[in-house]
Amino acid sequence: DVQLQASGGGLVQAGGSLRLSCVVSGLSFGDYVIGWFRQAPGKEREGVSCISNLDGSTDYASSVKGRFTASRDKDKTTVYLQMNSLKPGDTAVYYCARGDVCSGGVSSYDIWGQGTQVTVSS
Repeated sequence: DVQLQASGGGLVQAGGSLRLSCVVSGLSFGDYVIGWFRQAPGKEREGVSCISNLDGSTDYASSVKGRFTASRDKDKTTVYLQMNSLKPGDTAVYYCARGDVCSGGVSSYDIWGQGTQVTVSS
């Protein structure tokens, strides 16, 4: 049974940092990507970052490039999203999900973890 479980959210002041984790079970092998998404109240879910299971290559939304870093542990069981220089605009529920390619949109991701709330105060 494939499962993704996100954690690590919290309340932080602007300029601070958080690290989100996504534990991936049942997907140790194979060509897939793990994407990070976020959804703020009243807004659509948007892609934040993506990391390939095969080669660890990453992709980022322009709004977070240079501030957020996606990585994975050597066993490929946990994917991380290091978030630095956080801004109030980063406040949202963050989700991790499995997809086939990083270029795919929200609808192309088929397995989702539960969200974790990130709140950045000004």
